[in-house]
Amino acid sequence: MRFLLSVSRLIDAMNERIGHIVYWLVLIMVLVSAGNATSRYVFSIASNAWLELQWYLFAAVFLLCSGYTLRHNEHIRIDVIAGNLSRRAQMWIDVFGTLFFLLPMALYITWLSWPIFMNA
Repeated sequence: MRFLLSVSRLIDAMNERIGHIVYWLVLIMVLVSAGNATSRYVFSIASNAWLELQWYLFAAVFLLCSGYTLRHNEHIRIDVIAGNLSRRAQMWIDVFGTLFFLLPMALYITWLSWPIFMNA
């Protein structure tokens, strides 16, 4: 049990560090987007490379911050319904959502992307 707790603490610490590092990717993404729009509308210079970089940064932010967001309990939920429930009911909704939505979706995405990953 101590081993599992130490692994859990290690994962939490990694998610915390990754989350703080990825904050800066958001700033870079905003600057790339603003620079791309400025060059396109002011200088009439368009580049798909900057647009693709923006999308890759967005994907990196989304993927790398999902563990950080889940750790800090800031993920999206329907607070209109959950806000009126007891803390215990909210906890059960989170457990249900994790077991029946988050984990199956993560496994499905892994299953779909595994062949692409192996062929890359």
